[in-house]
Amino acid sequence: MGNLCSNSGSKLANGQSSNGAGKGRGDQGSIRYGYTLVKGKANHPMEDYHVAKFVPYQGRELGLFAIYDGHLGDSVPSYLQKHLFSNILKEGEFWTDPNRSISKSYERTDQAILSHNSDLGRGGSTAVTAILINGCKLWVANVGDSRAVLSNKGQAIQMSIDHEPNTEWVSIENRGGFVSNMPGDVARVNGQLAVSRAFGDKNLKNHLRSDPDITNADIDANNEILILASDGLWKVMSNQEAVDVAIKIRDPQKAAKQLAVEALKRESKDDISCIVVRFK
Repeated sequence: MGNLCSNSGSKLANGQSSNGAGKGRGDQGSIRYGYTLVKGKANHPMEDYHVAKFVPYQGRELGLFAIYDGHLGDSVPSYLQKHLFSNILKEGEFWTDPNRSISKSYERTDQAILSHNSDLGRGGSTAVTAILINGCKLWVANVGDSRAVLSNKGQAIQMSIDHEPNTEWVSIENRGGFVSNMPGDVARVNGQLAVSRAFGDKNLKNHLRSDPDITNADIDANNEILILASDGLWKVMSNQEAVDVAIKIRDPQKAAKQLAVEALKRESKDDISCIVVRFK
């Protein structure tokens, strides 16, 4: 890795209930986070789950942040919330080769979901995870279309890659699947799933990938905030628009809430989950 440096609900502006909100900070107090989760307009229970916390681990402080956006039920995102980070940290290579450790943990967690029982793997979930080590080294991994965006002197930097069928159709076809815009106008794997990588989805797994894209960054005085959010936000806001909204609000929980409010104003219909981490 190289050198290591030393829920209660609320109402949004339009009256829609927030399914969860909260805030916290690291032990040193300089890094704070806030989050909000809002159920969308679809006629099913909330399928977004999150993790946002600081934990001491082997003499270091880790910030663990994640958005898990489920589909066809909440069993897979719920499982990820409980197990994915612990699986990553249990890998013996985490401190020496975090890229390999995170990649192996994502795939092993997916295998566990698929083999757990017949019901758990029927649905699926995206995942975007961020691990902040001692406040200054950031590792981001993702599967699906939840997204992480970092600000650098106010400029938005996308830290994750959206895995969409229309950009990964070669991989899907090589696995025996196909991409279709029917029904509707969104590209879907076998006409069913609007992401090309996901945890679970047992019936489509032969045509999907679960290996993550992984990036890292050194956090310094030029970085103001990190935003993690489900596609309920990113479908209606650009990376820069989200940074422009959140960076002006000192309280990260209020910033996360304002992002959800803005997404609803723009008629987002999906579940909206958002975490804002403020570095300074």
